[in-house]
Amino acid sequence: MSSADKNLSVFNTDGLPDISSKKFAILVAEWNSEVTERLFEGAYQTLIQYGSSPENIERGNVPGSFELTLGAQWFADRRDVDAVIALGVVIQGETKHNDYINHAVAQGITNVSLKTGKPVIFGVLTPNTMEQALDRAGGIHGNKGDEAAMTAIKMLGLYHQIALAQSR
Repeated sequence: MSSADKNLSVFNTDGLPDISSKKFAILVAEWNSEVTERLFEGAYQTLIQYGSSPENIERGNVPGSFELTLGAQWFADRRDVDAVIALGVVIQGETKHNDYINHAVAQGITNVSLKTGKPVIFGVLTPNTMEQALDRAGGIHGNKGDEAAMTAIKMLGLYHQIALAQSR
């Protein structure tokens, strides 16, 4: 289902884990900051709303979305970080650069997550226009930052569930 048919800030919150002791890193691409700052605010506020403390949320900035992968690797390699949320936006332009950037970042984020065994969340918008980006960064379609933070919370809950089952 496309985000045009769904509000990115509405989700099922049944059975969420206690995240009060979890450490989150939020990476924010500086390129298109009008959008990425809104994504950050959404992610940050969602983490706070569902039990994180400000001291357990660390922000890191990277120049653009392409650099999210390496930044995510650096944060995910830290023992004190439980989950990484990577936020960016790549708007389709007149060239195909967005296809290369989006594919590389998606693959890179996936690889970091698999390598480290930690949730590394892809919170990168891939719209056709700035208007579509703003619609998904706190506009009429909600905020992808909210969704990315909730995904991190739910993945930590799944990890806890699996760890409990293995200890039995």
